[in-house]
Amino acid sequence: MRTVAVVLAGGIGQRMGAGRPKQFLEVGGRPILSLAVAAFDAHPGVDAVVVVMAAGHLRAAAALTAPYGKVAAVVEGGDTRTASTVAALTALAAEHDDAKVLFHDAARPFVDAATIDRVLAALDEADAVAVGVPSADTIVEVADGTVAAMPARHTLVRFQTPQGFRLGLIRAAYDRALADPALHATDDCGIVHRYLPDVPIRVVAGDERNLKVTHPLDIVIAEHLATETETV
Repeated sequence: MRTVAVVLAGGIGQRMGAGRPKQFLEVGGRPILSLAVAAFDAHPGVDAVVVVMAAGHLRAAAALTAPYGKVAAVVEGGDTRTASTVAALTALAAEHDDAKVLFHDAARPFVDAATIDRVLAALDEADAVAVGVPSADTIVEVADGTVAAMPARHTLVRFQTPQGFRLGLIRAAYDRALADPALHATDDCGIVHRYLPDVPIRVVAGDERNLKVTHPLDIVIAEHLATETETV
């Protein structure tokens, strides 16, 4: 059964303040989007890649990803993460429900093959898979400016991407989600957790290098990681 990686580049990077989508910014001399797509294009377990790009930037994204033979489509995303995932699911309409689909943030340019391996292996036994790394910080819940709850740190992980699913499952989750007028989610595992609560979500180990470039300081860190990668 086929495996399709969806690289979500639908955001415009307002928090970066760069005046253009952060996916086009360069680290180590290469655009962030190019690095993210290259990781899946080079992986032997991935059959095809779909790129979801912000409106007005499809031509630039298509040109940037043209060298990667597994890129099957560049499609326009939506105003939210949810809308961009729905655009990807529409593009995958011809794929079988048993297909594996990986959703990855284009803003994570350093995802490695070992992380992708772990997600794909877990999808042989589970229908939904998340990637997480332990929290090094104490995380607290705050209400009205005061601490409302302090979960035990050893129970917490920070989610990364890719998040993996059997295609039929994530289709079903979004069918339910889109019928909810109060829909709000920040990632695809959140959709499954809320709308298919009986479905277990397997969590596999991520990697601290799998940084999400969101703020200007992240570019500095990413440049350092790119230099490290070149010398390994």
